[in-house]
Amino acid sequence: MPRASTSSSTPSQPPPHDLDAFLVLLKRDGALTLVGAPASPHPSPNVFNLIMKRRTIAGSMIGGIPETQEMLDFCAEHGIVADIELVRVDQINESYERMLKGDVKYRFVIDNATLAG
Repeated sequence: MPRASTSSSTPSQPPPHDLDAFLVLLKRDGALTLVGAPASPHPSPNVFNLIMKRRTIAGSMIGGIPETQEMLDFCAEHGIVADIELVRVDQINESYERMLKGDVKYRFVIDNATLAG
């Protein structure tokens, strides 16, 4: 599988991620910016993935509009998509109950095309 190379990477939360998988995609002097806070701590990255190419890790509770657009453009260019479960509007109550039970693998996204007009 070909690897993308970028000067910055911005994984969003909540699940903890293997930070090394993101760090190796960065160019020399690249920055990995974590946006939001995970429910549990990330595993520590391999220090050599940082020091050998002068990479950095930064954090922010939110991303601004330019950063969000840059991330969306990068994802579109490289075919990166979110793992979601698309639900119809008539499945909202069932989806809510599943969420309360912890029976959710991905985020729920409501399909607006199923809204009654």
